[in-house]
Amino acid sequence: MPPDLLPIKQVAAGLGIAESELYLYGPHKAKLEPSLARRLPQCSTCGRQVLVTATTPTPAGEGKTTTAIGLSMALNKIGLKSIVTLREPSLGPVFGMKGGATGGGASRVLPSDEIDLHFTGDIHAVTTANNLLAAMIDNHIQHGNQLGIDTRRIAWRRVIDMNDRALREIVIGLGGRQNGFAREDAFNISVASEVMAVLCLAEDFADLKARLARMVVGYTSRSKPVTAADLRAVGSMALLLKDAIKPNLVQTSEGTPAIIHGGPFANIAHGTNSLQAIRLAQALSEITVTEAGFASELGGEKFMDFVCQVGKFNVDAVVLVTTLRALKYHGGAGRENLAEKNLEALIKGFDNLDKHIQNMQSFGVPLIVALNYFPDNDPEELELTLKHVRAKNAKAVISDPYNKGSQGCLELAREVDAASRTGAVVKPIYQTEWTIGRKIETIATRMYGAARINYTRQARKDIDLLNKLGYGSLHVIIAKTPSSLSDDPRAIGRPVNFDVDVDRVFLSAGAGFVVAVCGEIMLMPGLPSEPAAQSIDIDQEGNITGLF
Repeated sequence: MPPDLLPIKQVAAGLGIAESELYLYGPHKAKLEPSLARRLPQCSTCGRQVLVTATTPTPAGEGKTTTAIGLSMALNKIGLKSIVTLREPSLGPVFGMKGGATGGGASRVLPSDEIDLHFTGDIHAVTTANNLLAAMIDNHIQHGNQLGIDTRRIAWRRVIDMNDRALREIVIGLGGRQNGFAREDAFNISVASEVMAVLCLAEDFADLKARLARMVVGYTSRSKPVTAADLRAVGSMALLLKDAIKPNLVQTSEGTPAIIHGGPFANIAHGTNSLQAIRLAQALSEITVTEAGFASELGGEKFMDFVCQVGKFNVDAVVLVTTLRALKYHGGAGRENLAEKNLEALIKGFDNLDKHIQNMQSFGVPLIVALNYFPDNDPEELELTLKHVRAKNAKAVISDPYNKGSQGCLELAREVDAASRTGAVVKPIYQTEWTIGRKIETIATRMYGAARINYTRQARKDIDLLNKLGYGSLHVIIAKTPSSLSDDPRAIGRPVNFDVDVDRVFLSAGAGFVVAVCGEIMLMPGLPSEPAAQSIDIDQEGNITGLF
């Protein structure tokens, strides 16, 4: 634990939060009580909102979370009260390939080990609430099935907060009548649960219960939806989530405030921390910095088209994070050679960068490209990249949050401050009243660059049913690989003339969106050949190694 870590009560006091408005989890973490939100001003008087997104992720890592933290610290450094809002780390990536999700170097949220491991138990609460509902579905069928649930059309899966490919397709209920009925089932990772999305979108506890009630768990043989409310599961699920709904206050490595709450993935859900976290940050600070998962066509698009529209707030500026290494990777350079000077690969990689610039500029708000600095960066390559971005009518600065913390993001902070004062308003790329197909096709063509969209027979049946049931006007969230602008993870750079294949479309009525699953996206990730878990250890003194 860093020796200069501030008591969380002191961090809260700096924001004008009383100790009575905190629910303490030890000296350095606290949940924010609902009484705080009730006394704060509504969004008409909120501070400015900045979105941090990135170019297409690479194995080298771009430092998006680190940049978001460094930027918020730098805004505080130049005299602007700022709060960074982030998602909670899922144990799946922590023990899988990505590792911890608390920033790095001189720009972290603290205490990093506690945040990465269980934190305040929110994801575990989501897991338990989700699986309680699953158990109640099977129990209802076991005891007579008065609701007439078609056992072939149960839409609710169990979840676990771990990468476990063996649970992608399972059979349950074996062993005789006393164990229920045998059927095929599956697990998703916990952060893909609709309960997680509902938690992150709920305005308050009453809204949480209303959203839980609307969740569709399956259908009758006549295609009538069966909800959590029909199963009388809402009260018990809400009880399990009574503390999880409260946002968490921690601090950055420079003692500035950070609110971390919720953890939906951006490749299979909407990919942003909770609306409550954003609203509190906006009411308590001048500039809120929010990181959305993965790249502009995933978390970025979903934040602009869905999150800020549902939350009824504006995005005043966007920061697009990239690196020389990422650009060279998308230009065809091998992973082991990314630190080497390679102007040819860099210039070729500009195609990927250009598409992400175009994506964010299409929403009509100011854009700043943050070129994340590494010590092995070549000066000529840095200057060439800055010049290229500026020719695209976007601001461009070099940032170094990892090595220098706020000091490495001062220029970025000043550009963000200026850009976020223009009064520009987000222009969504689709309207909710459009058909589901038109919304899918608009996102795929405008954000990904797809030439054609293909639907399986099942996907068309799914869309027809959703339209028939009156869900056609919901927002669309696309689940696809984060490794490419397309739905093919092998297609790096900027693919052209490609198809996007919509495999199926399912309903998240409580969250308020339908999900179009494209390509071979997995709702339950697997571990890599050498998972991070093999390198993580703790000694008898409590010292952790290999986590960050």
